[in-house]
Amino acid sequence: MKISTILDHIDSRHMALPEFQRGYVWNRDQVRGLFESLYRRHPVGGLLVWATENKTAAHRGEGPLAPGVVKLLLDGQQRMTSLYGVIRGKPPRFFDGNAQAFTGLHFHLEDEKFAFYQPVTMKDDARWIDVTALMQKGTAGLGEFVTRLSTQPALAPKVGDYVARLSRLLSVSDIELHVEEVTGADKTLDVVVDIFNRVNSGGTKLSKGDLALARICADWPEARDQMKAELKRWTGAGFHFNLDWLLRSINTVLTGEAKFLHLHDKTADEVQAALKRATKHIDASLNLIGGRLGLDHDQVFFGRFGVPVMVRFLDKHTGPLNEKDRDKLLFWFLQAGMWGRFSGSTESFIDQDLEALEGDDGGLDKLLEQLRLWHGGLRVEPGHFTGWSVGARFYPVLYLLTRMGEARDWGSGLPLKASLLGRMSKLEVHHIFPKAQLYKHKARFRRPEVNALANFAFQTKDTNLKISDRLPQEYFPEFEASHPGALA
Repeated sequence: MKISTILDHIDSRHMALPEFQRGYVWNRDQVRGLFESLYRRHPVGGLLVWATENKTAAHRGEGPLAPGVVKLLLDGQQRMTSLYGVIRGKPPRFFDGNAQAFTGLHFHLEDEKFAFYQPVTMKDDARWIDVTALMQKGTAGLGEFVTRLSTQPALAPKVGDYVARLSRLLSVSDIELHVEEVTGADKTLDVVVDIFNRVNSGGTKLSKGDLALARICADWPEARDQMKAELKRWTGAGFHFNLDWLLRSINTVLTGEAKFLHLHDKTADEVQAALKRATKHIDASLNLIGGRLGLDHDQVFFGRFGVPVMVRFLDKHTGPLNEKDRDKLLFWFLQAGMWGRFSGSTESFIDQDLEALEGDDGGLDKLLEQLRLWHGGLRVEPGHFTGWSVGARFYPVLYLLTRMGEARDWGSGLPLKASLLGRMSKLEVHHIFPKAQLYKHKARFRRPEVNALANFAFQTKDTNLKISDRLPQEYFPEFEASHPGALA
């Protein structure tokens, strides 16, 4: 099937994207590589589609599909989305991703190379052609490009070659791609997802959460968008979560289980109600963790899979949370994050913790005892802070101690918060002994030593710049004189 025909099928809604497919993830290098291969007539692979009745086809994007049998893309989504974006000049209706990945692709008539628009190198060079503009004008618009090239004496002798190259680029739309169909009454959603995972074995497989969400969207089409709206809201507050994470909390609220298979028999109404309860309890959890522990943004938010357990506890709890239970719950969350409770088999550990909350003898005490037995103790020792870099597990603990210990900015004397206003008040990691000084020291300190947690302190950007690469024996007295006690 010609590429142009496939794009027409996407326009007419005879071809779409199944609900379980992930969004568009290609980058500009991959888009450029695709067009270079097509221009040179190198093979780019075929498509695999699921031919099914439109009434049973849960699909991405707004609006109904075409009547009758439709084709849902199982393999080839990234390629066809890229082709559609460049040739049509806009994303397809089922698009979910970053359109900049295929916006501004240009072709150089002399070098026969593709690149994305760069004003400095392309603005005054008529040999750089906007691929989207060319595709949209088609062969009828070739005259415009010929006129533009002919007006430049240096390029006029090669106009014939350039026109041939423009025509070759235009004919990319006429390239035939093999389309293989998966069809038949026995091809259920489970079977098709299994086929998809086998075909995409070299890439990222669909998670169990993707499959669960596909089932939910079949009965509640707006589910994905509503969940994404909540994720966007939390992103605005400085936390970056994904759909799997949110779905996990919905699952614990609705079923008391971690495994997504327990969602399969739940109705759309039940899932909608669980989403409202889950988001309410997630908000409460984030407020507790940010307000009481000071972990108020994503970079220091460790142990995030402890939140579905907190959500389950809050959903089961009746009445306001007293101070004692609040602190027990936060103590468990902090300890689970410090010791990497969910860094291994996430589902299994969430299920164990959920089980500890159930029954007459279940609750926070049992949850904490289970954590203590699992780790062998909950006491923090100085040696636990020997890690290095912002990726160290105890990096958030250092931030917590900074916030909850009411540490002050050395330059201004103000309490340190991630939410300080002003571009120069943004919190930064400051190396007490500057990196530049340590790297050139005769002791030849290694990177783990230079970036040790013990050499970190949080300061505002303004203070960090004022210190520059000075040693602490120089700037400590200066700050202590300006703001007594700020260094303590």
